[in-house]
Amino acid sequence: MEHRQITVIGTGYVGLTTGACLASLGHRVVCADSDAGKVERLRRAEVDILEPGLERTVRAGLDSGRLTFVKDTRGAVAEAEVVFLCLPTPMGVAGAADLAAVEAVADEVRDRLPRGCTVVNKSTVPVGTAERVAALLGRPDVTVVSNPEFLREGHAVDDFLHPDRIVVGAADTDAARRVADLYVGIDAPRVLTDTAGAELAKYAANFFLAMKLSFANNLATLCERLGANVDDVVAGIGHDPRIGGDFLQPGPGWGGSCLPKDTHALLRVCEESGVEFPLLRAAIETNVEHQRRLVERVAAGCAGADGSLRGVRIGLLGLTFKAGTSDLRDSPALAIARQLRERGAELSAYDPALSDLRPDLGDLLTITGTPLEALDGARACVVLTEWPHFRDLDWEAVAGRLGTPLVYDFRNVLDPVRLDRAGLSWEGIGRSLAMAH
Repeated sequence: MEHRQITVIGTGYVGLTTGACLASLGHRVVCADSDAGKVERLRRAEVDILEPGLERTVRAGLDSGRLTFVKDTRGAVAEAEVVFLCLPTPMGVAGAADLAAVEAVADEVRDRLPRGCTVVNKSTVPVGTAERVAALLGRPDVTVVSNPEFLREGHAVDDFLHPDRIVVGAADTDAARRVADLYVGIDAPRVLTDTAGAELAKYAANFFLAMKLSFANNLATLCERLGANVDDVVAGIGHDPRIGGDFLQPGPGWGGSCLPKDTHALLRVCEESGVEFPLLRAAIETNVEHQRRLVERVAAGCAGADGSLRGVRIGLLGLTFKAGTSDLRDSPALAIARQLRERGAELSAYDPALSDLRPDLGDLLTITGTPLEALDGARACVVLTEWPHFRDLDWEAVAGRLGTPLVYDFRNVLDPVRLDRAGLSWEGIGRSLAMAH
């Protein structure tokens, strides 16, 4: 296959991964971003986000000459055969996806797109967005295609180069096939459909994952009431290939850059379409209730004599929405931290991805440089992100720092027997200490 001249607009998780990986496949790729400082850093292969393999892939693209970074979006598309829109679509009014960035770029480049160019929506967008972008462009000589991403943060490069599937939607099969063929050398099932099918596939996938996580968290609560071990129950059902074990691990609720905004956006789509989807609404409500219930557990064990958390110090381990990333967007850890803070708790936290960055979280909490600093004098330790090295902390030293020996392991990442031997009282989700012996 002939390699193409591609422009990628936006250099966030999706855009930077898309651009760097397409360059690694042999295409000539220009990545455009309005942030001049970011563009300069990327020209030096300095990647701001924590994503395994991404900096190496960017550097290889730069060294090969197939990958370049520019600030001039209009100039970047002037010679492009294919333009990927990898722009933010955050949650907007009443849960709907905010398409302002997509619409602004469409307006900006419409008169600079070459005749016969293909514009590809890579961003997660509601059904009908491809048609909307086509109308905004007003260019019958330009084809708009939907090619949703299915990248997991922490695995984005591997997911791009070794995907489960490649979904492409277009008004005609030839246009869909041309975009699918950009993934030269990648052996994966290809789903060629119309734009509505491709756009809905992305939302449906994220909703299904959110639903599995809500199911797992409710199942864990049931296990606690009945004295069952949620790990055993998940193993008992996860070996069924119709169910599978992925996304059935209980935790502090689901979050991140995709699931919250995409489930709410799909709910808004349902409402606007006049379709009742009670399962979708229940998945969202279950997640909110689950987090409230975990906060109640901590409050029950840590409250002062007056029954409140006012002035009670609580140490948190983990703030990112999952291990392997520095992303705090809609993190369930922060959702729980906010509820604890609203009850008056004083919070200190450690996260290995943030110990150097130290983002400003205002009046919510203090980020420390080590786990022991976060837990020093705290009435309890609450584990909120599944960083594996939390398991190997010096828990005897932790026991000497904590004001009371309470550890709430809301990721089930710790060894409860080890903590018991260190003199700590361990509580997990859907499990008990007796089950661990």
